[in-house]
Amino acid sequence: MRKFKALLMSGVLALSLVLTACGSGGSGNSGNSGGDGLIKVGVINNPPSESGYREANVKDMEAVFSEANGYELKTFYSIKNDEQLQAAQGFITEGVDYLLISAAETTGWDEVLKKAKEAGIKVFLFDRMIDVDESLYEAAVVSDMAKEGETAVQWLLSQNLSEYNVIHIQGAMGSDAQIGRTGALDAQFNSGAMNCVVQQTATWDEAEAKKIVESVINSGADFNVIYAENDGMAKGAVAALDEAGITHGVNGKVIVMGFDCNRWALRELLAGNWNYDGQCSPFQAQIISDIIQGKTTVDSKIIINEEKGFDAATLTQADIDTYGLGE
Repeated sequence: MRKFKALLMSGVLALSLVLTACGSGGSGNSGNSGGDGLIKVGVINNPPSESGYREANVKDMEAVFSEANGYELKTFYSIKNDEQLQAAQGFITEGVDYLLISAAETTGWDEVLKKAKEAGIKVFLFDRMIDVDESLYEAAVVSDMAKEGETAVQWLLSQNLSEYNVIHIQGAMGSDAQIGRTGALDAQFNSGAMNCVVQQTATWDEAEAKKIVESVINSGADFNVIYAENDGMAKGAVAALDEAGITHGVNGKVIVMGFDCNRWALRELLAGNWNYDGQCSPFQAQIISDIIQGKTTVDSKIIINEEKGFDAATLTQADIDTYGLGE
């Protein structure tokens, strides 16, 4: 009997260790140890490794929704929509008070958000919109991705090139950022005002963007614009140009365009190596926290971050100091 009890206790201990390990996996749930009275918040986001923008976004969320500010924070990071959906369902089952979502894709969220509403969990969208009825979320603090694309394309048209032969490097397909930043450029391709040399996703990845540009260079196709939907992909594209000895930036053969306004990317503009960078603000956490804590009210469910585009010809160090992300 003693032997049986010892084996039973050993099994319980092993199971406990397994469950503990599963709860602290690298891309799975993590959070501050909460206590009575803490507001429980579950955040679904892309991983900080995705980009400098995302790293700043994640840090902002973790800083604002801290235990010191009255929150118990649980997080899940993935660029896969199905994994995000499963994590959101897990947070609903755990009984968080609020669910904050930056979705990998715009579709597929209806049922999960309906379950959240049934459970009395309030949902906020941040960074990106998703295709659901607005009754399923409290507010969306987001960038106007379509406007970001339109601003960038209008800037490109203002360069008055004799022809536009564009390498278009897209972000993760189906994401709000990709759809918005692609739309205005697609309109130019469809009208015949610009020629699409290649349009391909690098899923926000620098190395994949480099491969895309290398492939175009090796094919011998002519191009004079690289429109990359984030800074990291623009960096990869430029690496391919440098290796091939192709000039770029101010007074170069190829115009280089990125998005997000990482500090290092804006320095590339200031040095004349790039031509344009579109701003995308990663700071939504405090706005959401103020709504949760009743410090502010909103007239509209959609709150748009004010953003702009930066031209290498007019960018200043003061702009970098004010708007640059990261170090």
